[in-house]
Amino acid sequence: MRLRDQPPPSRGRRTTVAVLRPHPRLSFLVHRRSVGVALALLALLLAVMALSACLGQSYVSPAEVWRTLRTGAGPHDLVVNELRVPRIVLGALVGAALGAAGALVQTVTRNPLASPDVIGVGHGAAAATVLALATGAVGSPAAMPLVSVAGGLGAAALVHVLAWRRGVQAGGRFVLVGVGIGVALSAVVQLYLADSELEAAEQVKLWLTGSLNGRGWEQAGPLGAVLLLALPALVWAGRAARPLGLDADTAAALGVRVDRVRLGVTVLGVVLAATATGAAGPIGFVALTSPQLARRLTRTPQLPLLCSALTGALVLVAADLVARTLLPPLEIPVGALTSLVGGPYLLWLLGRRSAVR
Repeated sequence: MRLRDQPPPSRGRRTTVAVLRPHPRLSFLVHRRSVGVALALLALLLAVMALSACLGQSYVSPAEVWRTLRTGAGPHDLVVNELRVPRIVLGALVGAALGAAGALVQTVTRNPLASPDVIGVGHGAAAATVLALATGAVGSPAAMPLVSVAGGLGAAALVHVLAWRRGVQAGGRFVLVGVGIGVALSAVVQLYLADSELEAAEQVKLWLTGSLNGRGWEQAGPLGAVLLLALPALVWAGRAARPLGLDADTAAALGVRVDRVRLGVTVLGVVLAATATGAAGPIGFVALTSPQLARRLTRTPQLPLLCSALTGALVLVAADLVARTLLPPLEIPVGALTSLVGGPYLLWLLGRRSAVR
């Protein structure tokens, strides 16, 4: 490992980075502050997960939670092992997937307003999953992530084609087309709900709220497998996406195949977001806010992929804890809570961009 100091030309202050060389032909540039922020986010995430396992309609002490997790038996086995822990793990996985997906999409578009739920990817995944649930075309819950991925990829492909006039680099056009596609897909879902039977409509509406209630290992398993399989691609994306922060000509002069990298990073982000939507429903604004929060914490020029994933996991687990305990015995859908907080953030971001212009 070799350390060096790099003064950023824009701010004029020094920042320490570490060059890790596990192999003579392989090296990684690690930002020290990003490592510290990642460790702090991980510790805070574990603390919130532990707190969430203790709190609810019935309080379970941390010692009892640990004993129940170790032995798998006891008076709190149903509450801890069957109800809370699977839900907490699923929330962390969904938040991490959305946070990473948001960072990838915003890096490609170079636009902080772009995220899977804003540009229509979440709506495409939601529409495909809702139609599959309502028509009974898919009987196994384990197949729902595949349906969501197909819907998300379809919506992303449609947005890409319609915004192609000025390319993906025109982030504003990409966002506007995505919003339009999202509205159209939402209208399709609402039209189906208006014409469906009451029982089917109630099932679809429950899924559309974006909630972790009643979900557990059955949904966490496929999502965890997708994240594990995508780990090598995420490592590649973390390195390949760095030149995308520059303009296309500069990145091409550095030897980057811009179009291929953009396509690969976009597809990876869409797959993560769509799979997360299939597991927990459309949970808004986590993918939008997490990368920007992580960037402000790390103070890096590029969006930090790992910290974005950890921030998304922390935000969603904390939001679900508040949703479960704010108005007992009622449980607020976590998607409604994140949208309630994310809406003002989006308005603030729009106002800030207008003021800069």
